[in-house]
Amino acid sequence: MFGLLKPCQHGAARYGMDAGAWQTQMCGLCLGLRDGHGQLARAATNTDAIVLGVLTEAQQTRTAERTSAGPCPLRGMRRASVAPADSPGVRLATTASLLLGAAKIRDHLDDGETARGAVRPLTRVSGRWHAQAHDAAAGIGLDIAPLVAAIESQTALEQAAARHGVHTGPADLDALNRLTAPTQLCAAELFAHTAILAEQPANADALRTAGWHFGRIAHLADAIDDLDHDREHGKFNPLTATGIGAEQAHELLRESNSLLRAALVSVGLERVGSVRWLLLDPLNGVVRRLGRAANVVHACTSRACGSRTGHGSEGSPGTESIETGLGAGHEHSGHEHPADTRKAFGANALLPITSAGAHGVHASYGPPVSKPGIFEGIGIILGQYCTGYACCAEHTRPCSGHRKDAWINRCGCDACNGCGCDGCGCDGCCDGCCCDGCGCGCDC
Repeated sequence: MFGLLKPCQHGAARYGMDAGAWQTQMCGLCLGLRDGHGQLARAATNTDAIVLGVLTEAQQTRTAERTSAGPCPLRGMRRASVAPADSPGVRLATTASLLLGAAKIRDHLDDGETARGAVRPLTRVSGRWHAQAHDAAAGIGLDIAPLVAAIESQTALEQAAARHGVHTGPADLDALNRLTAPTQLCAAELFAHTAILAEQPANADALRTAGWHFGRIAHLADAIDDLDHDREHGKFNPLTATGIGAEQAHELLRESNSLLRAALVSVGLERVGSVRWLLLDPLNGVVRRLGRAANVVHACTSRACGSRTGHGSEGSPGTESIETGLGAGHEHSGHEHPADTRKAFGANALLPITSAGAHGVHASYGPPVSKPGIFEGIGIILGQYCTGYACCAEHTRPCSGHRKDAWINRCGCDACNGCGCDGCGCDGCCDGCCCDGCGCGCDC
């Protein structure tokens, strides 16, 4: 869950929202990590965990609280209105960030991707964040044991799959499902807990379903992004291990994207502006981007969709009927959700999950980049991540050495200038590029 969602600043106005709403949540999470767990914990800021706060607020019947944050160099020494560090959504996002941050560090350690001198200090950081995640979860009534068991089972699952080498037989979808299940379970339980914190327990099953499919999207997106790099360096990739091609993986992404949306529709959250802007639209952008990477392009040929990308159509978007208020929690009725698989992961599993949302780098793109040395990497973490610099400025990743745009500016506009299905009468059922099988009359 590191960096999958990239809300587009240009799309905020479409839903009657201020483009600074994303920063409101991000700064709240960053300050929550600092205030509750120390300056170093700010390095665990997980930009995708922000959606947990958004979902929590979207279901609340009361107006979301805001607090004034002091001057910050990253805001030009300006004050800002941010989500309070002690608000339920921020506390849940903090818990998720610490838990997945600890797992990410352990994953790098287990893969031997860190210098020898960094192993001991990074192990201590991972252990501290893990313990802090336990304490934070207890404070919001989240049972974190199933999540930890799932995280610790991931490496064992990957090692079992890797022993068979590159899969050369028929595609094994069951094996892929086993590999993505830990990520899906973690996301499912975190999403479901937003309903509990918002005092809308009837929404929990639908949110669990949405999280289950978010987890699959995150895991498969990471696998597709990393496919070329993993092949070149002989690293494990769930697609090569199960014989699933990039095109089939993209079909699974589209399926989960549609089912995630359907789950939110069942509780009335799909029309809340913040949910559309910060979750659904970015996911559509991810599906489109990976479709192009997999050479699977679904281009809408009907002007009814208002698409302006790839086929020269000049259709004008219609007007969205978006709920910008709160209290979108509705009684959940009849929507199927995945079986509770928490019992499938025992408490004695061994090692951590690969962080599902981290963006891979295709080896064929751009000039070679050398990884920072141990001291340079530590300097990057302390100077750019712990201070929050990476949130608002271009920065270097401490593990890979690749340059990354500021978190707040990462916008490829995939989510804002695609089809959008405005005016085509399909009520937003389209995923991928546009009108995928929704029967709304678009000839895709």
